[in-house]
Amino acid sequence: MYTSPGSVTERLHCYAAPYDPADRGEGGGIADEGEDIEAVELRFADALKMIETGEIADAKTIMLLQWAALRGPFRLRR
Repeated sequence: MYTSPGSVTERLHCYAAPYDPADRGEGGGIADEGEDIEAVELRFADALKMIETGEIADAKTIMLLQWAALRGPFRLRR
């Protein structure tokens, strides 16, 4: 995806995969590279509500949640 076609040439690639919480590391990133990463786990319904309240406002996260709802692991099977 492009974050803002026509004004930004940055292209993002998103990746989603199942995982087991027991396999997750500490997170945090590489301090020497300025990374400050916090791993947050939420119920899917709570994450969607956070979009409505503005607690989740960045486009990348909203698009990934939308993908998960429409085409990904949380879509309704017909």
